[in-house]
Amino acid sequence: MQETETGGPVTVSIARRVKPGREADYEAWILGVTTEVSAWPGYLGANVLRPAAATEYSYVTIYRFQSWESCHAFEKSDQRRVWLDKLDDMVEGEGQVKRVTGLEFWFDLPEVPAQSRPSQHKMALVVTLVAYVTVLCLNLLLGPFVAAYPLWLKALIFVSAQVLLMTYVFMPQVTRLLRRWLYHPER
Repeated sequence: MQETETGGPVTVSIARRVKPGREADYEAWILGVTTEVSAWPGYLGANVLRPAAATEYSYVTIYRFQSWESCHAFEKSDQRRVWLDKLDDMVEGEGQVKRVTGLEFWFDLPEVPAQSRPSQHKMALVVTLVAYVTVLCLNLLLGPFVAAYPLWLKALIFVSAQVLLMTYVFMPQVTRLLRRWLYHPER
C-alpha cells in the first residue's frame, strides 16, 4: 500500500503458520494483541480463521480500521512491535500480508494476483445488485417474523444478516462467477 491516504476502511489479513505444539501460545497471543488493538483509535474489529484446508492450514487474522491513517499508526506503533517480537519462536517464517480498502475486500480471489483489482464502477454495480437482491430476499423471508420489533432492532438484524451473507456466501460466489468480466478492463 502506498504511503498516501486511500480513503475509506482498510482491511488487513495476515496468514501465519504456527509451529507444531505452539497453538495454545499463539491463541493466547491473538487474544492479547486483539485486546490491545481494540482500544486503538479507528479500530473496527478483527476475525481469526483457524487452520483448515481453506486457509492452507495457517491462522489468518483479519483486522479492520476506519482509515489508512489509523491502520498505519497502529502498524508503526511500539505496542504492535512488542507483540510482534513475541512471535519469533511461535511461527514459521514471515506472515503473508494483504491489505485492501473499501469494497475490494469482497472482490479478493486467491487465484487473481493481489495487484489486480476490478474497476470501481464494476465493484459498485455488483455490490449494488447483490445488496439489492439480498435485502429484498431478507425482507421477504424475515420481514413477517420481525414486523413487531422496534426499528433499530429490525435494522440491526437485517444489516447483520446482509453483511454476513454478502461476505461469506454471495460475494465469493458472484465474484467467481463474474471473474472474467470483473478482472478484464476491456470488457
